[in-house]
Amino acid sequence: MTPKSEIYCVIMAGGVGTRFWPKSRKSMPKQFLDILGTGKSFIRMTFERFARTIPAQNFIVVTNRHYRDLVLEHLPELSAEQVLCEPVGRNTAPCICYAASYLRSKCSDSLMVVTPSDHYVANEEEFSSTLQSCVDFASQNPALMTIGINPTRPETGYGYIQRSNNENISPVKCFTEKPNLEVAQAFIRSGEFLWNSGIFVWKTQTILSAIEQHLPDMYQLFSSISDHYGKESEAAAIAEVFSQCRAISIDYGVMECADNVYVRSGDFGWSDIGTWGSLYQHSRKDKYANVKPSEGCYAYDTRNTIISLPKGKVAVVSGLRDYIVVDTDDVLMICPRSDEQNIKKYIDEVKFNQGDKFC
Repeated sequence: MTPKSEIYCVIMAGGVGTRFWPKSRKSMPKQFLDILGTGKSFIRMTFERFARTIPAQNFIVVTNRHYRDLVLEHLPELSAEQVLCEPVGRNTAPCICYAASYLRSKCSDSLMVVTPSDHYVANEEEFSSTLQSCVDFASQNPALMTIGINPTRPETGYGYIQRSNNENISPVKCFTEKPNLEVAQAFIRSGEFLWNSGIFVWKTQTILSAIEQHLPDMYQLFSSISDHYGKESEAAAIAEVFSQCRAISIDYGVMECADNVYVRSGDFGWSDIGTWGSLYQHSRKDKYANVKPSEGCYAYDTRNTIISLPKGKVAVVSGLRDYIVVDTDDVLMICPRSDEQNIKKYIDEVKFNQGDKFC
């Protein structure tokens, strides 16, 4: 087993969370919000989940430079040196390449656990057990590990992983990004597919070798500034690298191309809580299947609706079926739950007419 001192957790926390607009904004994105009403932000829950097995000094958070202070506010156990700042978002491949290149300069024989900052896990014990089996496998093999979730429905909002067999750890056949309903139903019937959680485990050198092979330009860019990691000159060097780096996901850029990809199946109550609809599914409902504040919200003849209000505000809602109602200090959004895929369109139109103030 790899000693704890050699295992690092990399939290990817640079996203804006536009699908949770108008509550999630550029100034305060989803990962820093207590959307579930637990008293903790998503990034805080993520840290605590992995801190069960990884010491605080072995965490690295990669985020947008504008969120550096927010990260340190929510994770006071971390030092400023543990927060790597991207000047601009370029998807997950540059984010992971940055973290891996930085880690290689710090601990060349390290093992990386890479996770999004804003997912939900119901069974922490089972998750820790699944993660440990991935760590054990990746420490003993030159493998690119990912965690796949046993699907419970033909979900069209998730990516899928096809495995080669039904063992707990299996070679990966292929990845499929967000299929339509008919394809998702076929995936479920086949029994060969898992949801893609976006959680990865690998040796630092293993992922860097894969990036060198499949994204050689990106590998060269980050390797060329290795002397700047951990120094005052790092920010300027990273800004130059990101200005030349193309936006691409680690799935598309590496995982779909490599021949040493393995998936560990898991069943621990996972959700990416990526939309108001998924929040509705995971929230406690009243006898009319509404998700709403316990105080200040008066709902009449309303069913299957999610209502989010600022604290101290009173709302009266009547005659709605299957709706999303989100009120903030400066934005009110009311739309059918079936139309939540249009939220990006709503944001674009608001931005076009009102500027960035409300986005």
